[in-house]
Amino acid sequence: MSLLEVHDVSLAFGGVKALTDVSIDVQPGTVTAVIGPNGAGKTSLYNVISGFYRPQKGSVRFDGADVTAVKPNRRAGMGMARTFQNIALFRGLTVLENIKLGAHHYLRTGLLSAAWYVGRAAREEAELRREIEERIVDLLHLADWRDAPVSALSYGLQKRVELARALAMRPRLLMLDEPVAGMNREEKEDMSRYILDVREQWDVTVLLIEHDIGMVMDLSDRIHVLNFGCKLASGSPAEVAADPAVIEAYIGEQR
Repeated sequence: MSLLEVHDVSLAFGGVKALTDVSIDVQPGTVTAVIGPNGAGKTSLYNVISGFYRPQKGSVRFDGADVTAVKPNRRAGMGMARTFQNIALFRGLTVLENIKLGAHHYLRTGLLSAAWYVGRAAREEAELRREIEERIVDLLHLADWRDAPVSALSYGLQKRVELARALAMRPRLLMLDEPVAGMNREEKEDMSRYILDVREQWDVTVLLIEHDIGMVMDLSDRIHVLNFGCKLASGSPAEVAADPAVIEAYIGEQR
């Protein structure tokens, strides 16, 4: 069974069609990429999957359940986490504080104990900090910056903190929106390695939007190609790279 199934989704804003009859599937344990030119509908598709947009037509199923009408916070609780194309961190907070915010949806502390920071609240805080430092901070090599404000970090490190915050949500499906955009070669190689480590060590399924074709071809098990809001092709990296329609519409412009 597919972990994620998007079936015949259409989305329009007034007279502008963002998506038309788009269907994709994501198999458990894979890295699946969505690629296409700017304006192809990739981020609109992500917003439908994560619940920020509700399509006029079609459905989204997650682990067999229809989530088309489910709100974003409930989808997060079901195991969907995402990063954003533009960095969306709290710049006045530290690295560790930003990462901890990703875990807020599954904390069970009541208002009174949280206000006084006693009993269960203190235990939850200690357990959360330990989990983040042992699993996430170490995995992404962020220990040297954990107490630094994110505003003091380089762009590449901020993107890594965004990944860390998404991992704090304990995702089953990790949706990455252009995770290496604006990075230099070394930073891209590091991020690629972290993505593979997350999949292998955490058993997380990855859905990826990215313009770096070399990275996409290296990491992905399957690729879906969008163009003008429609699905142009799907297949393995080799199949997509050899598809004449994909070469004409997108891959050719990368050379």
